Order: sequence, then structure tokens, then C-alpha cells
Amino acid sequence: MADQAVDATKIIGVLLAAGGGSRMGMPKALVVADGVPWLRSAVELLQAAGCADVLITLGARADEARALLPADDRLRVVEVPDWAVGMSVSLRAALVAAAGTTARAALITLVDLPGLPVEVARRVITDGSAADPATSLARATFDGRPGHPVLIGRDHWPVIIPGLAGDRGAGPYLKAHDATLVECGDLATGEDRDSR
Repeated sequence: MADQAVDATKIIGVLLAAGGGSRMGMPKALVVADGVPWLRSAVELLQAAGCADVLITLGARADEARALLPADDRLRVVEVPDWAVGMSVSLRAALVAAAGTTARAALITLVDLPGLPVEVARRVITDGSAADPATSLARATFDGRPGHPVLIGRDHWPVIIPGLAGDRGAGPYLKAHDATLVECGDLATGEDRDSR
């Protein structure tokens, strides 16, 4: 756990939303529930957690998804043309884009976690940040089950990026490098959604 207050402005938000949503029957980036796009909910979660800037990966039906995003100069869309390969290309594109910023760490979440309380993201930042955010490596767990958000410091990006493949994210790297596990089961289930 960090001994001091974390400056979340040094952490860039990353929203992975490029997939086709085969189990949903449509890209999850296009889902609107109770009048609110899942994209907007996820962006607001990252911003409320303190991420001044947010990168959003879009792929399947990207133009339609882009239209659901709020107008905000702090948002940047990262298009992922080869999105069908899987989560690896989306995460790789996001981390490459993040490397072009001054961010010291990335807080990464998924579009299909609507209703995830902002307290989860804040706890991952607070309890998972190292003294230097660039060395941070942490993930939310829910009753011991790994989930999102994930906090990855800048020092890890050059190693993670070339190792990403297929439909897997950074999970194997996080496990192999003893990422800090931040228990959030008291706040949410952490289950992703495959239906509206």
C-alpha cells in the first residue's frame, strides 16, 4: 500500500473497447443501457478516479462507437484496425499511445463493467501505487478472483508490449511479476457483462 497520497493526474486512464462482442451479439462499445452508453460510464469511472486523460481503444464499428463518446478534449480514441485478433492488440495499441504521453502509469479497465463503483478504481490507485507510479503493478480482485481495473506503471510497458499475443491481456505478466492484489469484493462483484 502506498504510504502517501497518490497524484492520479500522473495516471492515464485506458478503456479497452475495441472488440466485436461475439457473446453479446454486437460490439459492447455500442451498448446503451437505461439511456447511458457503456462507453460513457467507463470514461466517467476513469475520470472520477482521477485520470485527467483517457485513451479509448475502438475497433469493431468504431465510427458508431465514437459517436457515443462525450465531447471532451481529454479523451483520445486509439483505433485498432486488427481488433479481431483479440485483447492483446487493443492493449498494445493503448500502451503504445500512452508511451507518447507524460503519464507515469495506466489505469486500465474494460467497457463491459457497467456499474463498477468508482471506489474500486480509487482503491486500486491508492493501494496499488508504488512510491514512484512508474513502477506500480496492481490489479483489482473480487473475493480473490483477478479482475479490472489494472494499474501498470510505465517502467513495465516496454516489456509487456512485445509479449502480448492473441486474446489475452497482461494477466500472465501480472501474475509472473507478483502484482499487488487489491481486494475489492466488498465493493462489487467485478463480473463482466455479456448481456444488457
